[in-house]
Amino acid sequence: MRRLPTLFVLFPALVLAACAEPPPESLSEDAKKAREHTELRDAIQTPINKAKGVEDVQEKQAEDQRDAIEDQGG
Repeated sequence: MRRLPTLFVLFPALVLAACAEPPPESLSEDAKKAREHTELRDAIQTPINKAKGVEDVQEKQAEDQRDAIEDQGG
């Protein structure tokens, strides 16, 4: 029974260590080239990041509108 709490701590640590990405120096040439070619990924992520920024602005505007309505007695 004493080992059980130790296993609960060590098992997640081992899983996370196994999922870690290898250092760039140990990557093969093909893997290094794949990391360099990020145009497609950037093209996909740019509109997503832009939309996330718009969402924050819309939430702020909605909050301001609610505050304005409450100030007018509504």
